[in-house]
Amino acid sequence: MVKIRLRREGSKDRPYYKIVVCDQRARREGPYIEQIGTYNPMTKSDDNAVIDLEKADKWIGNGAQPSDTVRSIIKKARQAASA
Repeated sequence: MVKIRLRREGSKDRPYYKIVVCDQRARREGPYIEQIGTYNPMTKSDDNAVIDLEKADKWIGNGAQPSDTVRSIIKKARQAASA
């Protein structure tokens, strides 16, 4: 199954994540199919995530399952785009 999930980057105590589409069996830092966004939890502002909603919709339409965290990031991005 294909998943949309976070891939950890950055150094110790300074996490930075890429939002990627990958095979469910791949490791967290393993290979991925496509990068569709980024997420930086170290910033306290509301715009700490950047995601391409068109690519996310395409992958979800093709059967990819987003993780809980990615699902909430997509939801917040949709709300920001409509406002």
